[in-house]
Amino acid sequence: MPLHEGQPDAVARLYAASLFEVAEAKGGQTNIENLGAQLGDIVELARADARFAEFLSSKILAVKDRRASIKKMFEGKADPIIVNLMLVLNDKERLGHLGVIARAYDEIVQARFGRVEVDVITVHPVDDDQMESLKNKLQAKLGKEPVLHRYHDPSMIGGLKLRVGDQLYDASVQTRLRRLRERLSTQGAAAMKAQIGRLIEDNS
Repeated sequence: MPLHEGQPDAVARLYAASLFEVAEAKGGQTNIENLGAQLGDIVELARADARFAEFLSSKILAVKDRRASIKKMFEGKADPIIVNLMLVLNDKERLGHLGVIARAYDEIVQARFGRVEVDVITVHPVDDDQMESLKNKLQAKLGKEPVLHRYHDPSMIGGLKLRVGDQLYDASVQTRLRRLRERLSTQGAAAMKAQIGRLIEDNS
């Protein structure tokens, strides 16, 4: 069973806010970002490993057995705050929501430190100079420091897509061609209608 995905709900935001408060009290910005990175690593592991995802979200595995396994896997390797969060979620049978909690936590972090996550999707890899130029343009437009993540989509013809939060800005070649076809189709139909109208008037 995969982790729950999508937008964080009220419960996920509550756990994320509690984690943020503890992280801030324990060590400020450095600790806040470190805990976020560790949480993100665990979520990415679950997305990449179906067996680990099943371990986290399974309704069959006994809570006490999973608790023992969590301690064995993470104690001494992950921050105690992260281990404690996982144990609490396990006891509440909410470990499958770890992904949306991580997303809610990241949203809090970015808002607090004036940053915004941006997914940059292109057909070919983008070099560092191009990414830096894009980052500067986005920062000027958004008024926040963009944290860019590169993704490749071989199905694209060209251009790029930007995902800022839950908003997708599509400047791909496919989308521009589709819009051009729609515009030509609409304008063509209007032109034909106008021409027919003129013919009717001329022959009336």
